[in-house]
Amino acid sequence: MQAKALICDAQQRFAIQAVSLKALAADEVLIRTVYSGVSIGTEFALIRNKISWGPYPLCTGYMATGVIEAVGADIDDLRKGDSVYCRGNNTNVMMLADGTKVSCVSGAHASHIVAKPHTTHGVAKLPEGVPMDIGSMFVMPAVALYGVDMANPRMGESVVVFGTGLIGLGVVAACAHRGCEVIAVDLNAGRLAVASAMGADHVIDGSTEDVVAAVHRIAPEGADVVFESTGIPACIDQAIPLCRTHGKYVWQGNYGADPVSFHFLVPHGKRLQMFFPCDDGLQPCRRAVLKNMAMGALDWERTISHRVIYAEAPAMYERINAGDLGVLGMVIRWDQNA
Repeated sequence: MQAKALICDAQQRFAIQAVSLKALAADEVLIRTVYSGVSIGTEFALIRNKISWGPYPLCTGYMATGVIEAVGADIDDLRKGDSVYCRGNNTNVMMLADGTKVSCVSGAHASHIVAKPHTTHGVAKLPEGVPMDIGSMFVMPAVALYGVDMANPRMGESVVVFGTGLIGLGVVAACAHRGCEVIAVDLNAGRLAVASAMGADHVIDGSTEDVVAAVHRIAPEGADVVFESTGIPACIDQAIPLCRTHGKYVWQGNYGADPVSFHFLVPHGKRLQMFFPCDDGLQPCRRAVLKNMAMGALDWERTISHRVIYAEAPAMYERINAGDLGVLGMVIRWDQNA
């Protein structure tokens, strides 16, 4: 199967290249990608080798929506023409024209996807009422919902969301749905404006305000739950003191493969509970956020700052990799008829 894909080489250069995909197996489906969603945190950790799932060249992207073009003989619950969402291409299935193997991590930024539906990271039908562009960004709010479900902040409790990228914004929305008093902290005024629209009751601009003092004006004893959502190790010791005694702290970000450290006596003295969510909560969380999108309860379109066609994707990846903070959420359109 021939396809086009967004490829990153060892020099962190980006290009749309022709690739070949493996033949369809009996337990797989072939999807014509309509949109793939960009995860700036995880993808650029892979691109910059902060974490590694395989050697360069890479094809990143782990969430997409599309239309099934073919089904394997063992698949009886999906049909050609079904609109679906998926977690990426099957592992190690891409080759460049010269025979170079591409690390498929997870390879959703491609015109076609070969995937196994009946796995933890497979394929499911897209609920009616969810546009394909917005639906292609389903993983980040599901990651957020999983962390919120683990920590279980209750109605009326105070919550600090430290960092309002896509996962932080998902935490804001999920906690607002629970009736929490949500405090969003970031250095970017544009992201804080989105946080307000997603349900934050208070926003704190860390570039101009004393964050600790601002939090304690709202929650004098500290927050019941703090979600550290940046994934930046230097932020850990900034976020932990925002918890109240006997509060909860959620390691909502991905801090990479290197060890991280923090000052022990602060959480020790506060007797904190800590939570370590990983991945997106699998199908229950995905189903929940897509259902909320369909009902209008999760206005995730607010988080999409950029929509590009696949030919424009390399230039946008260069911008993001160079540190362009104006890109919040981005989707790539692969189907020219979409």
